Amino acid sequence: MAQIVLGIGSSHTPMLNAPLEDWPRFIERDRMRPHLDKAGNPVTYTELEKLAPPDIATQLTPEMMAQRHSAAMAELDRLRHALRDARLDVLIIVGDDQKELYFDDNMPSILVYRGETIRNVPLREFPGPDWARRASSRYYETQGPREFPVHTGLAQHVIDHLVEQQFDIACADRLPEGQGEGHAFGFVHKRLLDEASPLPVLPVFLNTYYPPNQPTPGRCLKLGRAIHDAVLAWPGDLRVGVLASGGLSHFTVDEDLDHRVMDALRIRDEAALASIPRNLLNSGNSEIRNWLCMAGASWHLQLRSMNYLPCYRTPAGTGTGLCFGVWT
Repeated sequence: MAQIVLGIGSSHTPMLNAPLEDWPRFIERDRMRPHLDKAGNPVTYTELEKLAPPDIATQLTPEMMAQRHSAAMAELDRLRHALRDARLDVLIIVGDDQKELYFDDNMPSILVYRGETIRNVPLREFPGPDWARRASSRYYETQGPREFPVHTGLAQHVIDHLVEQQFDIACADRLPEGQGEGHAFGFVHKRLLDEASPLPVLPVFLNTYYPPNQPTPGRCLKLGRAIHDAVLAWPGDLRVGVLASGGLSHFTVDEDLDHRVMDALRIRDEAALASIPRNLLNSGNSEIRNWLCMAGASWHLQLRSMNYLPCYRTPAGTGTGLCFGVWT
C-alpha cells in the first residue's frame, strides 16, 4: 500500500546559503528592491524603516544573528536526518517558480512535472555582488548539468487523479533546453537530500507569486488533500514524503502572520488556514501556499517539531521568518 509517511516544511531563503558574516550585507540588496508592508501595500525601503518594530536594534546585534544562524543550520541538519530516517521511495516537492522557467506568456497556476528526470544546472548570469552570487549558487550544480530522478509513474498517476477530482492541471515532461530547476527545488536537492544516492522526486509547481492566477489558500489545502488521496490509490507499495519549500514571511518579517499560520497548523485548523487573506500572501509571504498544500497532504500525520526563527537582517525589519517543521 502506498502511503504518505513524512511531511516537511522548510524555508529556502539565500540566508540559509550564506555564512553568518554575510547576513548584514543583505541590506545592500534590500535597499534596492521594492517592498510590501505587512498589509501588502507597496512601500520603499525608507518607508519600511519607519514601520519597523520598535525593538529592531536588538534583533540585529551580532550575538542575536549568530544565535539564529547557528539554530538555522541545526534545523537543516534535523530535516536531513528526518528525510534519511523515513526511508522514502519518493519525495513530492511543492515549490514555486519565480520566473525561472515560467513567465507571463505561460504562467501555470498548478503544474505537475512528469519527466523521467529533472535537470539542475550551474548558476549563470547573476546581477549582484559576489557574496550574493555565492549564496544563490548553492541552489545549483557547480561543474555542469545533472539529471535527478523523477518518479514519472507516480507523477502521471497523480495527474490523472487530480483531473478526475476537477483540478485543471498543467503538466510538463521536460525542461526548456539548457534550463534547470528553480531554486525552490534546487534547495531540496542540494541542501537537504543525499546527493550520492538521489531520491526520486515528484515536483509540484504552484504559482504563489504572480497575479492574477495564484491559487487561493483553500485551493492549496484541497490540492494537498487530493494528492494524498492519489497516493493512497497508487497500486503498489510506496513510502512517500511531501516537502513544502519556501516561506514563511519575507521580505518583510511578519511574526503575527507567521504565528497565525503555525498555530493553525499545530491544531489542524483548516478553516483558519483557508481564510488567510490573500493580500497577506504576496511577494515572499506567498510561499506559505506551499506549506498549505503540504499540510493538506499530511493532515493525517502527527507534528513532531516546528521551530521558528524571525531572522531580521536590516533596520527596516526585512529578512525571513524561518520555519522548519516535521510531521510523521
